[in-house]
Amino acid sequence: MSPSVRLVPMTAEQFPAYRELAEREYAENIVAAGMMPETEARRKAADDFASSLPDGVDTADHELWTARDGDLEVGMLWLGFTERSDGLVAFGYDFLVTSGRRRQGYGRAIMEAAEQVCRDRGVVEVGLSVFGFNSGARALYEQMGFEVTILQMRKRL
Repeated sequence: MSPSVRLVPMTAEQFPAYRELAEREYAENIVAAGMMPETEARRKAADDFASSLPDGVDTADHELWTARDGDLEVGMLWLGFTERSDGLVAFGYDFLVTSGRRRQGYGRAIMEAAEQVCRDRGVVEVGLSVFGFNSGARALYEQMGFEVTILQMRKRL
């Protein structure tokens, strides 16, 4: 049974600490995936965050939440929303469980809370990206009904 979490809007005061952590972890994942060397990965992560969230928590069509279990902060969630001809769609840009809280059911609980937010808004589809080496996240997403829509492959020479 998953713990119960509630999503609380991230504040402007919380955002800088979140961005620093998320940008660093994103760059580390880019390197771990073999996509590019560390210097370029750090630059890409900074550029991606700057272009995706130019106004921080006030960026239009994006929402960031802190996930809480009671008074305990257990993670965060960032969704972007886009209107398409077939309805409103959401994309999960970032989702994390706080270090020390992993493998306790919080990942599933945050995803379930995200799905409820999307249902409440009339979202017709939710997408996300996951690094290929992140087998734990991939397994969770597959268990929750996500399907692979594109698969990139490479061969190092």
